Amino acid sequence: MDIVDQLGELRHGKLSRRKFTKSLMAAGIGIATAPLTAGFARAAAGDQGTFFTWGGYDIPELFGEYVAKNGVLPNFATFGGSEEALTKMRGGYVVDVSHPCNAGIPRWISSGLFQPIDTSRLSNWDDVIPELYNLQGNMVDGKPYLAPFDWGQTSITYRTDLFDLEGEESWDMLWDKRYKGRLGSLASGGDAWWCGAIKAGVDFKDIDTPEAFDKIAAVMREQRPLIRLYTDDTTTLEQALASGEMVAAMTWNSSAASLKSEGVPVRFAEPKEGALTWVCGLMIHKDAPNLDKAYDIIDSLLSVKAGEFMIGEYGYGHANRKAFDAFDEATLLELGLSKTPTDILSAGHFQIPQSQEWESKMNALFEEIKAGF
Repeated sequence: MDIVDQLGELRHGKLSRRKFTKSLMAAGIGIATAPLTAGFARAAAGDQGTFFTWGGYDIPELFGEYVAKNGVLPNFATFGGSEEALTKMRGGYVVDVSHPCNAGIPRWISSGLFQPIDTSRLSNWDDVIPELYNLQGNMVDGKPYLAPFDWGQTSITYRTDLFDLEGEESWDMLWDKRYKGRLGSLASGGDAWWCGAIKAGVDFKDIDTPEAFDKIAAVMREQRPLIRLYTDDTTTLEQALASGEMVAAMTWNSSAASLKSEGVPVRFAEPKEGALTWVCGLMIHKDAPNLDKAYDIIDSLLSVKAGEFMIGEYGYGHANRKAFDAFDEATLLELGLSKTPTDILSAGHFQIPQSQEWESKMNALFEEIKAGF
């Protein structure tokens, strides 16, 4: 299919923006934004809600219910990491809804920038899996501050035809000196530092101790010369894996699912030491300028259709239990998922919320290591 045909498919909703963008990149064409329908193009209107999120979630496929109710998409703003997002909002940036993960919940609440969620305003709330909102620190006076949306794992996506696996799948794969310069990693300490803790044998309940910092820093420094690329742009990691430039990289579920759909021979590893597991969700700013639209954003993201897209296209788990009904167990197993999230979350290493002081210290040290110090 040529580019003109793909534009037509995109405009008529038959091709996702993610797949279209990847197709253009594969053809050597760079774009800033992909044109959508005339209605979607008006989505930047000031009277629409603003969703502050990771790149890849700013797409029409997740907002069918929002568009059906409001006629256009919400506004989007993206960040590269949740700490970047919180820092920006501490500095006065006001949005309606943002998208942090479970490790940051207490720090985000203690910032005083968010309000509890009135679940009676969400038509899809009764179908949300309770284990996903009963997270440590999330329920205050019986009300959640974070509405769970997506959940999954951070592990290793590797080329089965290029990486010579010796023994069991393990985090050692990303420390394999045979592949110096052909390994990649997510750039955020919110993933990489915690995975380094698993590699170093640090129990997450002790991750805030001086001894843990020393052990994790040591393994991250050992890994640094082997890494070709640190980035939170998952498309960049996927392209490097697809081309064979890299043979293995730390990724989320979505990268393996995307590459498999393109016919690239990859596997999302099940490290013998366990994967990193997480839940991310949606929080409402205390000064949300479009509060009704904020609830529309959340309700749309919690819908069955949004969930089916997240599972089928991105390989992530979703908060709506009904979204899983469209998939058989074999498909979910291949994606590293389950209709019972606790089966996956308890099988790996679940992040434990930490203090702002810990987060700042960890990020500063990891940035030093990435810079070669």
